[in-house]
Amino acid sequence: MKKEVLALAIGIGLLPPIWAVASGHFGITCGAVALICAGIYVAGGNAVENGLKMSIGFLMADLWAVIAMWSMENLPFAPDINTFLTLAVMGFAAVLIASALEKWIYLPAVLCGWAVGLTVMGPLGTAGMGTLPIQIGVAMLAGVWYVGWGVDAFCKLLLKNWK
Repeated sequence: MKKEVLALAIGIGLLPPIWAVASGHFGITCGAVALICAGIYVAGGNAVENGLKMSIGFLMADLWAVIAMWSMENLPFAPDINTFLTLAVMGFAAVLIASALEKWIYLPAVLCGWAVGLTVMGPLGTAGMGTLPIQIGVAMLAGVWYVGWGVDAFCKLLLKNWK
């Protein structure tokens, strides 16, 4: 077995489970969101220099999900029309905004994070979401910095010191 694979297996076997246990003690009920966001971090090149724009993209997505939920609940049309109009307009706007600010916003983080936010909060509606937007935002940042960058840094440290 290659050292890199073993180091990654140790990193994945250790750090994400620590988050899974600890997040609940910090009041984060959606800790698994961090794992999804870490996957985007890795798919985006596993590069720390992309961490800030991914973080901004995920936080934009979190806000986008709250706005979308409010819009879908409050537009005056039938529910299917409200959903279609909200997703069409906000999806269009998200792509334009993230593309215009691509130095600061990672579009895949926005699109994936928006879907995550809607999936987690959607069944509860705006009246029932409580602190979930904050919890989701924290979990998203933990996904980029603790799970994504943290596992990578841990693996590099292991490999550097491996004899």
